[in-house]
Amino acid sequence: MGGPSPSLSPSPSPSPSPNPQLTQQWLSSVLSQRGPSALPYAEDVKWLIRQHLLSLSENYPSLQPKTATYTHNDGRTVNLLQSDGTVPMLYLDVTYNIPIIIWLMESYPRHPPCVYVNPTRDMVIKRPHSHVNPSGMVSIPYLHSWVYPSSNLVDLARNLSHVFSRDPPLYSQRRPNPNPNPNPNPNPNANYNFTPNPMMGAAPTVRPVIPPRAYPPSPYGSGSGTGGGRIPPSPQRHTEDPNEVFRRNAVNKLVESLHADVGVLRKTSEAEMEGMFGAQGVLRQREEQLSRGVKELQDEKEGLEQQLQMVLMNADVLEAWLRENEVKLGNMGNLDVDNAFEPCDALSKQMLDCTSSDLSIEDTIYALDKAVQEGSISFDQYLKNVRLLSREQFFHRAMCAKLRAAQMQAQVASMAARVSSQYAM
Repeated sequence: MGGPSPSLSPSPSPSPSPNPQLTQQWLSSVLSQRGPSALPYAEDVKWLIRQHLLSLSENYPSLQPKTATYTHNDGRTVNLLQSDGTVPMLYLDVTYNIPIIIWLMESYPRHPPCVYVNPTRDMVIKRPHSHVNPSGMVSIPYLHSWVYPSSNLVDLARNLSHVFSRDPPLYSQRRPNPNPNPNPNPNPNANYNFTPNPMMGAAPTVRPVIPPRAYPPSPYGSGSGTGGGRIPPSPQRHTEDPNEVFRRNAVNKLVESLHADVGVLRKTSEAEMEGMFGAQGVLRQREEQLSRGVKELQDEKEGLEQQLQMVLMNADVLEAWLRENEVKLGNMGNLDVDNAFEPCDALSKQMLDCTSSDLSIEDTIYALDKAVQEGSISFDQYLKNVRLLSREQFFHRAMCAKLRAAQMQAQVASMAARVSSQYAM
């Protein structure tokens, strides 16, 4: 690699983060806008986007949310949210800050964001790099295995810090510096304003254009050394051990493959769990139905057992009555059936006569129905006879109702008389 040899150098600590309350109010304002100026995110996920950005700024104060214009590959421009700042990187026991931009695309958070390293004019992107292409686009296993809604920006920043610590994506290029301290208080959180033009799928050959600005000579944050010192030159690509490079690339490939397999296994497990939950719900419904059926059968069994006991008791009563009256029946000789039963009082005899007359009229009307269906009598004669019989049947039934009321009254009077006699004793 021609020119000055690249090296890493520590830079001052990031400046204090803005007021979290102001950040929260600003996010609530921009996400609640409607009309042409509204951000192109789904309404049902705007609250989750707000929480992701607030958590990111709380855990990484240098990454502050803002809105900027993003240009798609087809030339479309859209106003999107981004987090612009730095993430810490531990390299050779020294902590540095890598400048990045996290773009929240229109489909976020159901799809992963686009992440770019944001080099200044004093930085160069390491080539080749296993996770950063020449345009600055970052591709790590966490982005490939993004799962909604469990994945978030805080875990993404943590993974970026871990991946960059294993293989730094940027180097600062040494240049003659006539002024040893041109800016005693550099601001590592300066806004790196540029519009990325990502090439999804294939790595482009041209890096994003960065407007010429006066940046500090080092792109990194605070380290364990002094603010203006330098550590020994970082290992260069042409001086690295081929075995070490091969081992690192193999480890990265294995990690990517492992993350892909874990993602596939997770999706398969989730699908199996959904199926099991569905089957569990069906089984619970069937269990409830079976429990209700068993309870109904038990109730029916108890009812049948009670009826059986009643039938057995009645059968015993009838058998006892038959045994008692067999001798009497033999001694009586020829028995008149009509006189076999005698009413106990006048009301009972009158009730028996009315009931027998009612039933005989019912049988007569039934016989008339059969006769008119067979054509034995004319329809006019049938109507005349039915009208007369119905009238007579009505009177018998009315008399039965009056007799039943009189019997009930007599029974109540008898019970009252027995109770009064018991109290008198």
